[in-house]
Amino acid sequence: MPWSLTHSYQSLPNKLYSRQVPVPVSEPRLFIFNNELAELLGLDDIGTSPEQAAKWLSGNELPPGADPIAQAYAGHQFGHFTILGDGRAVLLGEQTTPEGRLYDIQLKGSGATPYSRRGDGRATLKAMLREYLISEAIHHLGIPTSRSLAVVRTGDPVYREQVHEGGVLTRVASSHLRVGTFEYARQMGSAEDLQALVDYTIQRHYSDCAFAPNGAIALLKAILYEQVDLVVNWSRVGFIHGVMNTDNMSLAGETIDYGPCAFMNVYNKATVFSSIDTNGRYAFGNQPPIAHWNLMVLAGTLLPLLHPDEDTAVELAQEVLDTFPSIYASRWHRMMGKS
Repeated sequence: MPWSLTHSYQSLPNKLYSRQVPVPVSEPRLFIFNNELAELLGLDDIGTSPEQAAKWLSGNELPPGADPIAQAYAGHQFGHFTILGDGRAVLLGEQTTPEGRLYDIQLKGSGATPYSRRGDGRATLKAMLREYLISEAIHHLGIPTSRSLAVVRTGDPVYREQVHEGGVLTRVASSHLRVGTFEYARQMGSAEDLQALVDYTIQRHYSDCAFAPNGAIALLKAILYEQVDLVVNWSRVGFIHGVMNTDNMSLAGETIDYGPCAFMNVYNKATVFSSIDTNGRYAFGNQPPIAHWNLMVLAGTLLPLLHPDEDTAVELAQEVLDTFPSIYASRWHRMMGKS
């Protein structure tokens, strides 16, 4: 059996997620399947039966070993804090590849969850195809990103400004840990919950930090470097994320949550690609300072773990955050100097 799902996320405090089975759809049909990615995941065999693949990747049937959850998180959306969570997605589990790496397998557009905030939990086929195409383009441009395994047509209408055909995307990521995950743990949990999340993030992505005298400081530094490299890569290809809210900032350093996003055709630092971003908060040229701002939010969540004395904790966090401009400038110039 190709599926090899584990569930390390469920080792975290249960307030960080809710168990949630995908909501079945009327007539699942496999629209597109990524054979290259399936082979990487050890899931190439499921593509040989489109009917069965459509059932698994729409949520109509759970793959063997699945234990689906919706993750809880918060976020600063256009600078304003709010409680969020997976409102239209479920995590089936973490697939172990033939090489032993873990990747989250998530269904996006799979129905309402406890975090849907009165939404229907569905997605349009055209939006899921767009994420499929752009995420795979970003990957093949050599930029860390979530990837897309498949898109399934649901056979159900999705009501937005107009009636659209529904779709479910199978998204693959190193994890779905976000700055917003830490914001949720800080606001809704205890110091022990926050420490558990730090330990899990280190174990999952930054194992070298486990040997540092202060794991939280080491983690903040490591994530800062990953975010610098990610935004430098975006600038290399003229990519505008569009909505760099803290809940859309992956702690694995991957591009994630492709909503309003685009590649710039003509260079203009003020280019914006979101109809609601009227003030240009997430304009192309503002992406580096917004990444820095998001890291400040992350640092704020970690203060209790940096030092018992709050003033000292703030100083330690500031020392790390103050390195961002020079590190970004250095890596941007190095990127620009490459042929």
